[in-house]
Amino acid sequence: MKRIIYFLEFIVIKLFFTICKLLGYRFSSDLGFYIGKNIGNIFRKKTSIIGNLKKSKISIDITENKFAKNVLGNYGRILAEYPFLKDFRNNKLSNYIEIDGIGNLEEIKKKNKPAVFISGHFNNFELMAMQIEKSGINLAAIYRPLNNIFLNKDMEGIRKNYICKNQIKKGRSGTRQILENLKRGNSIALMIDQRVTEGIKINFFGDLASTTTLPAQIIKKYKCDLVPIYIERTKKHYFKMYVSQPIVLNPEKSNEEISIHLNKILEKMILKNPDQWIWTHDRWRK
Repeated sequence: MKRIIYFLEFIVIKLFFTICKLLGYRFSSDLGFYIGKNIGNIFRKKTSIIGNLKKSKISIDITENKFAKNVLGNYGRILAEYPFLKDFRNNKLSNYIEIDGIGNLEEIKKKNKPAVFISGHFNNFELMAMQIEKSGINLAAIYRPLNNIFLNKDMEGIRKNYICKNQIKKGRSGTRQILENLKRGNSIALMIDQRVTEGIKINFFGDLASTTTLPAQIIKKYKCDLVPIYIERTKKHYFKMYVSQPIVLNPEKSNEEISIHLNKILEKMILKNPDQWIWTHDRWRK
């Protein structure tokens, strides 16, 4: 039964992507926001967004219901923009993205030393690894496969062809690939905002949250520089990506100490535009 549901979901999304290509980038993005805002609750519950918002204890200047709708609307925009990642890659839509810190990418490239790029699922998160690789940095991006086996095949193709050709699946086999890439001198890009079963419980917005220690392990073992990156949506269809200066962390610190520092960096990113983060990742689940 689940396979049938996944297949039907795959057909609907493929049809939606086809319609988006016909409509063009800007109109499709707006359509995705409208659909996500109005019917997104069917797929991602507003109650989970509001519940996680309360757990974080951050303040917002709009109602919780409107906040949740904005988050779902951003989900819709991200989905509607997938058919246009090829155009971003080929510079047909390059005028829609600005990079603050391009010089930092140049310095990392000149050093020819592996770095660990960290970020979270902000709008539109797929563009970050794309821009890093386009700058000439040898990069491996870590991703979590979709549950939908039919849709996942297409998404993997999009990621490998247009986002970052070197993709590593999360998991034990992925960990081995990460180590192999670091030995070859490749940098690593990973999201640190999802709940992970193999992580540790440390503070995140004032409460204990499941947190990955993978970046800390890499930094300690390979003495890699840390590079936080962040992307925000401006004027609906435009993006600004921020690349921080490389941060040298003390490898003598524990995995927990480094991970606490990374959570603080992530908190600051989220607070810039709270409704542009994907709040359905239940980091605080007990």
